[in-house]
Amino acid sequence: MTRIALGIEYDGSRFSGWQVQAGTRTVQGCLEEALSRVADHPVRVVCAGRTDAGVHALGQVVHFDSTVRRAPHAWIFGTNTHLPSDVCVRWAQEVPEDFHARYQALRRHYRYVIYNHRVRPAIGAARVAWDYRPLAVEAMRAGARHLLGEHDFSAYRACACQAKSPVRTVYRLEVTRRGDHVLIDIEANAFLHHMVRNIAGVLMAIGAGERPPQWSREVLELRDRRLGGVTAPPGGLYFMRVWYPESYGLPVAVRELLL
Repeated sequence: MTRIALGIEYDGSRFSGWQVQAGTRTVQGCLEEALSRVADHPVRVVCAGRTDAGVHALGQVVHFDSTVRRAPHAWIFGTNTHLPSDVCVRWAQEVPEDFHARYQALRRHYRYVIYNHRVRPAIGAARVAWDYRPLAVEAMRAGARHLLGEHDFSAYRACACQAKSPVRTVYRLEVTRRGDHVLIDIEANAFLHHMVRNIAGVLMAIGAGERPPQWSREVLELRDRRLGGVTAPPGGLYFMRVWYPESYGLPVAVRELLL
């Protein structure tokens, strides 16, 4: 058996999320069907991080095992031939059998994109979160600082989250403005279900002046999701990148998200 790692990009607008589900269109389902045709045998993939319906990815990483050998370009272009236009393989590389896309990941990077204008967008509306309220980026940055480091993020995870521990370490949480777009970039060792979208919802309320910057810390300390504000919509969320030990030599380049 040969183990292959792939870098995957997809627009999640028309998918019911990453994970295979009977009777619905998923990223995993489309990818496994395409890979199985190239490999000429059934293929099952494991991803770095499952994404919800409507969530996008520029730097998703998966691995799978195959009984056949193909050159990297054959896995890339052969698979893309059988994929729909909203999913593509960006790179392929043979990896040691101990590589695991999920368990070997050291940190992950998500970006949340907000279109901040009083008029809703028409073009690209499914790829951003729209907020008509003027957002004060400095206040959002002040709120973000309270969430850096290792914390119990119970108040920032979905009620149905199945993670055994709510403790996560946030290495970077930055808020920037590019014209009418506000970007929230967050890097952590791992994420809880809806964690980024719940953080985005809190920071947007702070930016709109509905809450003070210290509210993000107060929510954190309460450890109660019911007191944590609104979950931001999925369309603005992008899985940007995942880090692995350098010994695997995996590509690190991710296509820049143009706004």
